[in-house]
Amino acid sequence: MSEQALKELGDVIAAKIGGDVLKVEVRLGELMVTVERPAILAVLTALRDDPAIRFEQLTDITAVDYPDRAERFEVVYQLLSYTHNRRMRVKLATDEDTPVPSAVAVFSAANWFEREVWDLFGIFFENHPDLRRILTDYGFEGHPFRKDFPLTGYVEARYDEDQKRVIYEPVRLTQDFRAFDFLSPWEGMTNVMLPGDEKAALQDGRKKP
Repeated sequence: MSEQALKELGDVIAAKIGGDVLKVEVRLGELMVTVERPAILAVLTALRDDPAIRFEQLTDITAVDYPDRAERFEVVYQLLSYTHNRRMRVKLATDEDTPVPSAVAVFSAANWFEREVWDLFGIFFENHPDLRRILTDYGFEGHPFRKDFPLTGYVEARYDEDQKRVIYEPVRLTQDFRAFDFLSPWEGMTNVMLPGDEKAALQDGRKKP
């Protein structure tokens, strides 16, 4: 769809949904509608059922973490219209403690999508029929897609020969992570040609050294 057509569709959606819409924008060729969190089920139902809109398929639910915001998470719903051959995004904001209404009653495909968002971000979906981890192990601690989650995780798993089973224990590192200060030879070699660099030099027009 052209940008103008997307803007017109956004105006139609804003008019039909009314005060539940916080913002309508077209960015990078995509229509994005930001809505109030409590209204998400009414919004998704209207987008699905209105003949002029008809987004019949929920193709994905994901989230983005902005730790500096009071409502640090954006939950993003990707919708597809078979009838009109177009796509759009619906977004809402929430924090670590405030649940988001589950969309399973509107789109059954939301079931596993919401479990994934819960598992990786820790966003709770109210009235979900079976909200449990789906990608990490049931004993996993934390939510690994949060930006404050440590790269090593909190615990590690190993097989214990004495107990004859897999056990979990706190992560132990044999050395600290490297601090890249760009002062060592390997990090600061900006004016030195290494073997093979002459190929790149010839490609971008530089003379062979």
